[in-house]
Parts: sequence; structure tokens; C-alpha cells
Amino acid sequence: MLASTKAVVSAFPATRIDWVDYAKGWCIILVVMMHSTLGVEQALSQQSWLHGFIDWARPFRMPDFFLVAGLFLSRTIDKPWADYLDRKVLHFAYFFMLWTLIQGAPKLLLAGGDPLSIVGDLAFAMIEPFGTLWFIYLLPIFFVTTKLLRRAPPWAVLAAAGALQMTDVVTHSIVIDEFAARYVYFYAGYFYAARIFAFAEAARAKLRRTIPALIIWGAANEFAVRYGYSGLPGVSLLLGFAGAGAVVAFSALLAEIRALPQLAWLGARSIVVYLAFFLPMAATRIALLKTGLIADGGVIALTVTAVAVWVPIIVRTLTQATPFEWLFERPAFFRTGGARVVPVRAPEDSQAASEARRYG
Repeated sequence: MLASTKAVVSAFPATRIDWVDYAKGWCIILVVMMHSTLGVEQALSQQSWLHGFIDWARPFRMPDFFLVAGLFLSRTIDKPWADYLDRKVLHFAYFFMLWTLIQGAPKLLLAGGDPLSIVGDLAFAMIEPFGTLWFIYLLPIFFVTTKLLRRAPPWAVLAAAGALQMTDVVTHSIVIDEFAARYVYFYAGYFYAARIFAFAEAARAKLRRTIPALIIWGAANEFAVRYGYSGLPGVSLLLGFAGAGAVVAFSALLAEIRALPQLAWLGARSIVVYLAFFLPMAATRIALLKTGLIADGGVIALTVTAVAVWVPIIVRTLTQATPFEWLFERPAFFRTGGARVVPVRAPEDSQAASEARRYG
């Protein structure tokens, strides 16, 4: 297993990989759009015209996010545990606790809870995350699990993870249920990273084949969703991998023709959006619904999505190199050995090392 890990690491270029940023861009937009749309629909007590697209993206939205999250794990998985835990556990633990407090405290205060119950709810969120931050909570668990299993036969890990996904575990614990549903994609991203990168290169080199294949996949995914097959055991697993592969291929296509560069730019900052989109999303939804400026539910949802995506980027830009940089930059006291904080000011075309230090 160690030899294969080294082989995978050697397959990675030293600089940023364009299509990966495109894929992250799609992922974060789809996630924010889903939360925005469902929130608007719940408030209006009716579905919008955007609901069909949200349903269509459901089979692959989170599988692709987790597959991409596992792609670069081979760069760090064989590091000593102290370094590994700093980068893969403490890093995400800091942002999870910080943004749980930022998101949760106002929400609980507005709900009218007394101080003791609010503290209790926030403490319970350290065990059972609420809101949108469960993805940040789950990543360190995936990182530690994969390092512990790195000597295990990959086929056995994939088989067990696939069986968990097909079992459709329901315990009403988001940590347990999402672990069972998503780990297979994360591990596949880690173990098959070299093949995924080769697939992406083939997709961008053979556009005449890639485009028809994407159309066929889109139609097949729509058929499975429309007729209720997408949630069936086995089918959901296949749709998750097929959709993740389609996002990889489509992202490679966009990177090849250099279309929508703003999407790649956004993808390179996806963690910033994921941490902070909840509050602008909720505030924009409430404001639009109360003022009645927009009547159409789908247009409201799209507007909420746009604001929720861009406000975190603006806040991140405004807080850089200020006393509020700790909102998106882990401070030295939360690093093992008091490691120096790396400013987020690396050139965009050569950010790989800086990105690894900040978000890896």
C-alpha cells in the first residue's frame, strides 16, 4: 500500500490543477443552491421551478464533493501522526467550532432560548453538528479513518464502504448516517486519485467523445431521478460515482477550453464559502420574503444563492491582514508547535503549497 501511495503522489503536478478548482466551484454552487432553494420553498410552502434541478443534482452533489476531498490525501497520509493530526484534524476542528458558534449562537438566541440551554445546544453540536457544517465535521473523521486503514487491502475497504452506502443506514445521527453514505466516495477519491486524474486528462483530450457522453449521462440521471430509481440500493451508489465522474469530465472540458474562469477562481476558495454562506443565505431569504420585492420562488432562490456565495468571498477579502483574519485563518495558538500562520496572499497561478497549508 505504501508503494502505491508513493506512486499516486508522484502523479500529482506541483502546481494547482485547473479542473479540480472547476469541480470545487460546481460543488459549492450546487450545495449553496440546494440549501437556498429548500429554505425558500419551506418558507413559501410550495416548490419552485428550481426544485427539479435540485432533485436532478442530488445523486452526485455530495458524492463529488467527497471524492474531490480525497484526491490529494496521498500527499500527507504517510506523515507522522502529530503533523497529520494538526493538518487534518485540528485544522478543521478550529473552523468547525468557530463557525458553529458564529452560526449557532444567533440562531439559538432568536429562537428565545435561555443562556444555559444555548450553551447546552452548542456543546451538543460538538457531538452532533447542526446546520450546514456537518461536512467540515466529517472530513477529519474520514482523514483519520483512512490513515488507520492505509495498511488494509483497498478492495476490502471499498467493499465495506460500498456495502455501508447501499445499506442506507438511518440512525438519526448525522455523523453516523453521513459517514455510512459518503465514505466510499472519499476513499475512492483517495485510492483511485491517479486514475481519476488520468480520466480527466482523457476527457479533455477527447472532447468529441466527452460531450456526447455527458449528454447521455445527464439523461440517464434524469430518468433515474424522475422515475424514483435514484434512491434504490446499488443504483444510488452507481449514480453517485457516475455523477462524480461526469463533474470531473465536465470540469476538465471547461478547463481545456478555458471557459468560465470565474468558476475555477471560486472553486479555489470553496472552503471560505462553505464556512460562511449560511448567515447571508438566511438573511437574504428573510429580507426578500418580507419585502416582497421578488414574487417568483425560483428567482428568489437564485438571488439568495448568488448573495450567499459572494458575501463570504467579500468578507474574506475585507478581513485579510486585519485583526479579524482568524475568521478564515487558523491562528498559531491552534497549531501544534505554534506553527506560523501563513497569510492568504499567494499568487493564484502558483497557490498549491499555500493551499495545502491552509486547507489541506
